Amino acid sequence: MKFAHLRVEGQTTPRLAAVIAESALFLDEFMELPPRDLQDLIERGPEGLAEVREVVDTAVSLGAELTQVAGLRHASAVLRPAQVIAIGANYAAHASELKLRSETAMTIFSLWPNSLTAHGATTTWPEDLTTQVDYEAELGVIIGRPARGVHVRDALDYVWGYTVVNDITARDIQFSEAQWSRCKSFDGFTPTGPVVVTADEIPDPQNLWLTTNLDGSIMQDASTNEMVRSVAEIISLLSRSATIPPGTLISTGSPGGAGYSRKPPVFLRDGSTVTVTVEGIGSLTTHCRVV
Repeated sequence: MKFAHLRVEGQTTPRLAAVIAESALFLDEFMELPPRDLQDLIERGPEGLAEVREVVDTAVSLGAELTQVAGLRHASAVLRPAQVIAIGANYAAHASELKLRSETAMTIFSLWPNSLTAHGATTTWPEDLTTQVDYEAELGVIIGRPARGVHVRDALDYVWGYTVVNDITARDIQFSEAQWSRCKSFDGFTPTGPVVVTADEIPDPQNLWLTTNLDGSIMQDASTNEMVRSVAEIISLLSRSATIPPGTLISTGSPGGAGYSRKPPVFLRDGSTVTVTVEGIGSLTTHCRVV
């Protein structure tokens, strides 16, 4: 199944919807006690997801009227995540182009929740703070139940779903500071979506194609099989030192093709439109404004 947080133009609160092809079924129109958002649905466990599946299947079979997604506005595909964890230098080509080491301990940092934003949203940043804003196509992994001391062979059993992430980064700040959270956590620097796809729809997260299209040009074009550490290995390693709570979003790293490494460099600019696509999930578009 696919889920999104959507709202009708003029509404202020996004509503959780099941996305079926190009249409949306708002759960609050068909359930007596609907989950208020994806985090609530995840916390209801397998029984909660099974209930939603039954409601949606019944509604569709009875010919329920659906709403066209094209006429709705997205919110971030994840709202109220338990935490947002990012993995750096997880593709050899990207690590090499940024002159980073990927063969040592895994690079782990947090993204601040204020950075989350929606498909189709406009991300802004002040020109006097950064002039080297870059894109990063990433597969987002959402944890479905508490993960502690998980073996690699069992790690994918803890995944609730997957989404698309654009890990927007202020490179000039990244390479002037010892840690990476601030340079990637401006307001709107972590677009997610347009949907979250449940894990059963992605049989192998290491067999997905990622692309980045910037103003009509393909900038990144790679497979998740190029990850230095697989999704299962990332979950296992993180779970060895601390419990990963349900709803945690893990952004798993970006392939080569970053704008910073190009000659001359190619950065996001005022008026840019960048679309990140992950096979089997969807395309996430962000508009850019410099203020």
